[in-house]
Amino acid sequence: MNYFRAFLNSPVGPKTTHFWGPMANWGFVISGVMDSQKPPDAISGNMTSVLCVYSILCMRFAWMVRPRNYLLLACHASNESVQLYQFSRWIKHQRYLSQKEENISS
Repeated sequence: MNYFRAFLNSPVGPKTTHFWGPMANWGFVISGVMDSQKPPDAISGNMTSVLCVYSILCMRFAWMVRPRNYLLLACHASNESVQLYQFSRWIKHQRYLSQKEENISS
């Protein structure tokens, strides 16, 4: 019980934004995983690249803030992984489209 009370009242516990902010950001990760089932032509390259930059910046923030927010760091590291996968799918699809156009015009 003392462990739970210590967590509850800690600087990164559920009474702070250091806890609820990362919990809300897990929605990005879940959304990215769900989007991996969609066809690559539905991926926005601009939005995916923005989410990659956003996650990198937030990972740095999570590491530099005191107390260190490991929950936020894990959330954005996961989101970075998912978004890089989505971005690679988008790039492969763009290459496929450009090769298809070259074959048609030849």
